[in-house]
Amino acid sequence: MQEQTGGLVRPDVTASDAVLIAQELWGIAVTASELGSNQDRNFLLTEPGGARSVLRIDNPAFPDSARDAQHAALDAYRSAGVPVPAALPGGDGALTQRWRGFAVRRSAFAEGEAMVDAGYFAPVVLREFGSLAAASVNALAALEHPGLDRPQMWDMRVAADEARNLLPSIADPVLRDRVAPVIAEAERLLGGVAAELPVQPIHGDLTDDNVMGVRGADSRLHPRTVLDLGDLALGWRVAELAVCASSMLHHEPERPLRVLETIAAFHAEAPLSEAEARAVWPLIALRAALLVASGWRQLEIDGDNEYARERIAGEQAIFDAATAVPLAEAVEQVLAALGFPSSAAQAPAPQASVAQASDGQGIAPLAPLLPELAGEVVVLDPGTESEALASGAWLAADAEDALIRAALVTGAMAAVMPYGVYRLTRTTIDTAHAAATWPIGTAIHLPAGPAAAVASPVSGTILAWADGTLRIVSADGRRCEIRGVRPSRPDGGEVAQGELIGQVPESTGRRTLVVTVLAGGAEAPAGAADDAPLVEPDRVPAWRRLSSDPAAILGLPSRSQSDEAADELTRRSRIFASAQERYYERPPQIERGWRHHLVDITGRAYVDMVNNVTGLGHGHPGVADAVDRQIRILNTNSRFLYRELAEYSERLLALLPEDPSGGRGEPLDTVLLVNSGSEAVDLALRLAQAATGRKTVVSLREAYHGWTMASDAVTTSAYDNPDALATRPEWVHVADVPNRFRGTYRGEGTGTRYAADLGADLDRLSAEDRPVAAFICESVLGNAGGVMLPDGYLAEAYARVRAAGGLCIADEVQVGFGRMGSSFWGFEQSGVLPDIITIAKPMGNGYPIGGVITSKRVADALAAQGQFFSSAGGNPLSCRVGLAVLDAMAEEGLQENARIVGARLAGGFRALAARHALIGPVHGEGLYLGVELVRDRESMEPAAAEAAAICERLRELGVIVQTTSERSNVLKIKPPLCLTARSADVVVAAVDRVLTEGW
Repeated sequence: MQEQTGGLVRPDVTASDAVLIAQELWGIAVTASELGSNQDRNFLLTEPGGARSVLRIDNPAFPDSARDAQHAALDAYRSAGVPVPAALPGGDGALTQRWRGFAVRRSAFAEGEAMVDAGYFAPVVLREFGSLAAASVNALAALEHPGLDRPQMWDMRVAADEARNLLPSIADPVLRDRVAPVIAEAERLLGGVAAELPVQPIHGDLTDDNVMGVRGADSRLHPRTVLDLGDLALGWRVAELAVCASSMLHHEPERPLRVLETIAAFHAEAPLSEAEARAVWPLIALRAALLVASGWRQLEIDGDNEYARERIAGEQAIFDAATAVPLAEAVEQVLAALGFPSSAAQAPAPQASVAQASDGQGIAPLAPLLPELAGEVVVLDPGTESEALASGAWLAADAEDALIRAALVTGAMAAVMPYGVYRLTRTTIDTAHAAATWPIGTAIHLPAGPAAAVASPVSGTILAWADGTLRIVSADGRRCEIRGVRPSRPDGGEVAQGELIGQVPESTGRRTLVVTVLAGGAEAPAGAADDAPLVEPDRVPAWRRLSSDPAAILGLPSRSQSDEAADELTRRSRIFASAQERYYERPPQIERGWRHHLVDITGRAYVDMVNNVTGLGHGHPGVADAVDRQIRILNTNSRFLYRELAEYSERLLALLPEDPSGGRGEPLDTVLLVNSGSEAVDLALRLAQAATGRKTVVSLREAYHGWTMASDAVTTSAYDNPDALATRPEWVHVADVPNRFRGTYRGEGTGTRYAADLGADLDRLSAEDRPVAAFICESVLGNAGGVMLPDGYLAEAYARVRAAGGLCIADEVQVGFGRMGSSFWGFEQSGVLPDIITIAKPMGNGYPIGGVITSKRVADALAAQGQFFSSAGGNPLSCRVGLAVLDAMAEEGLQENARIVGARLAGGFRALAARHALIGPVHGEGLYLGVELVRDRESMEPAAAEAAAICERLRELGVIVQTTSERSNVLKIKPPLCLTARSADVVVAAVDRVLTEGW
């Protein structure tokens, strides 16, 4: 066979030939099917008993010495614990056999699944690939063999020449013109470090295509077995990482910087030198260019190679991702992630302007740039915690303009948008990707007026004025760019700090100067003419190195921000108890909320699907105004007489439905206010015991009711306390939970059977001289994920409890207050009226309010145990907040919104269930829903690990969801009641994407 320049034609061997080879050389009868390869022939052999192995017919271009080196490498891998398939000797004991002039080998079949087409890779999987690449170089480091020193096109030391030679094969001229400069730039960057890069034996093609994966408990594919040592040779050690990392890119090409996970994991186990760190991304880009060029060449010389044809799109995606970020920036990203110094010149900014002038007086703000400016300079705050952007003002299209206008209208002579402040004004909602929020320069806005002198804030050489930008290069190589100035100095001239260089032109409208300070060679991304360029949060680590805060040369205070989430997590870990929960492996630092969105410190917005506490939505102005007004007037305790307590209590009572028994029961006419749901449940239990003179309380299995001693006593969820059922106090009896999906009785028509079992429990308790005082139950099984009670259950259960002399407590803390949509209270879904109602979470929209509603007779029974009092419960402030919440719910139609949007959500999830087998039942009503994830719909095996992993992936896509239920396999859907149809659709689409692409 003739070798072709820049590629190899595969051996002309068919599946029928493979069957003959297996019989003749290994003495086994098989069937054969071809596996893909660019330059060899691979076949899957299957014996009659089902045993499988792989037959490889090597390209004649490779010598025996290369094969022998591969066999030695397999031994080295096994010795180091790196899983590899065993080489199977032929009948004569040799690993390499001969058939019609071809070198033929057979190896054990590696169990698992191919990873190349696995879709999305989670951070943990990206890290595992990095660890595997590190294990590879560590295992091969000491290997010596003459067959390792061989020329081949995939040796990254010659990749630039190989890729350049293959450029003519790229038939698409646009693509060819994109690939060529990438080769040149990568070659230039590598030229500065190539001499320092260690050389050793490497696999050379340790990619997702050459690693078999195994399913973990989370149903993710995790890399395990290393395959195909056909490219084994001497090479740059760091190339092993670069080749591996490049293959990660197509698994989510729109977010290429995620591959930093792979790079960091490699570095942790096979530490890179600084030179190697600088080489990583140029090698990734060069590998991508070579993949594209060689793919086109392979089709040119071997047009029938379907494997190569199928790989073209993936190789193109790798190239697009590798070059989505400029190479210089990507290099800085790697250096920052690994803790190496910047490759860019980072000399300190000139300090004279921010210290003291020669006369000892402080320099006025902006004086180094605008020496004639007289008047106030306002540094604006467009950040995530800005008070000026309350009540959703940041969502307005002219939000930044409004900040600037407000400053200038009140007399400021300049309004400054500072460098490095994550701008809430650029945050976008209902999107899967973070917006560009971090400015790499300072924008200075001036009112209309006459021309104003502009001085140079640095010393240096003036470059050519172009695109309305004046550029001054300092001696250290940094470049100060000033946009919006009309220059008065010639190009190429030297200028000293403070010398005049031009003017801000006269104008009848607002004028803007944009000042950026860039490292030598850095090119700022494109931006608006009247603002600084902005970058996405994940690009900030590089741009913090490639740019400097102009505040130091403008006489301004620095306001630059960084993402402090990791530091804040460490800080919290020092003071938190291990029992205190938090969301997410790497939680974002949430600093703002508005309606049904949360915003982290970087300006990334998330759809909030878990905060049922803020029923109205975050940052509600009506609640904020109520707090502000009342706390300025009066806040005392409920032993004093004031209007708000009775007014709020009357409003709550007015929300109760009519007694379905026709008034035969006692009217619910008394309200006792406390601080939380746990307190409300605790008080409800005391009331029931006092009113009945009994102690026994019946609670359902898998229930959650709170954290006080009493409310925790009736909490039976093993998720919250694995020993819950075995550690309940003597006065608590646990009854069966009427879950028609997972309980003792399943399906429709089970309500009566569950109620009958409860009745039997009550009879048994009475016979044991433990008569029931109260039966407590969530009106909808919230802790189970919004599971609706079986038809008729609650009505019959209440009747049996009352017949036994007990009281019925409805825990409405989670499911009440309009969340059901079709009813205000959860118990209305069952057509009953309890004797005691506990409420809390949404009552104060985040302000701590809880309450108990009952009859006067039951409430008065507490007097036998002493006086009732709560320091904050029912105080003027909490009551005023509660009233504001009720007003807003009515004015904004939130219960109706819960009904409409909840139905839309539930319908969307049920439609997904038709396409994704992982989705089981969709529970709930209104905006209290639960999407149960199961591995098998018949057995209902919980997909708990998958659910947790899916929540992590949804967070990456801008959706905050968490799990619930005893098995932690239900996605709990309980957002603020203001959730919009648009956001609901975004959530459904995100879940669909995760279930399609992986988690």
